[in-house]
Amino acid sequence: MNAAEFRESVESEKASQLDRLGSSKLLIALTDGDLDERPVLESAADSERSALTTFSEWADDESHDAAREAFADAADQERRHLDLVADEIEGEYDPGDGGPMHAYLRGREETIERVAAGMVGRSMVSVRAHTQVISFFVNEADEARADLFRDLKTDTRGTLDAGLELLDELCDGDEDWERAEMVAGYVIQVAYDDYVDALSELGVEPKSLC
Repeated sequence: MNAAEFRESVESEKASQLDRLGSSKLLIALTDGDLDERPVLESAADSERSALTTFSEWADDESHDAAREAFADAADQERRHLDLVADEIEGEYDPGDGGPMHAYLRGREETIERVAAGMVGRSMVSVRAHTQVISFFVNEADEARADLFRDLKTDTRGTLDAGLELLDELCDGDEDWERAEMVAGYVIQVAYDDYVDALSELGVEPKSLC
């Protein structure tokens, strides 16, 4: 297997989950049904803070040089993203940190698992979240904020691509690729399960696409 085949396999295996995470119901789940500008921005800031913490922790204790550098770069990017999003929120706001997906990510200790789950799986989810935030601000006729999140989405795609390239370097044989595929798929599943739980608490059916 190579990185392109790996990506295709993960996206195929988790196609339904990724499609539903890419629906407009994602923002309902992330904002507890409060689809106003501030809750949308706050949910985005929370996501950036969580990713910053995860990648920073990995950069501090990773033994593989290339992976450590990649995690540090990702942390710097998430810090910049957090600053940009936080600047859009009026008044005081302290972004939250954590959630089921990042709890799972922070439990990964092996380099391959961190790259596959954090740089690839998490980025697949995040790209879809950015898409929905972009759509929200387009509908609000707020092109400046839509453009901001387009830039963040482009950066996140870059993290995904960097993770795939790194896996090509790290994976040595089918067993490594299988482990990478398992954790990338699992982090998508964790994000999806959290999405379903949030919608269910609001009485919203998660399965139909919109």
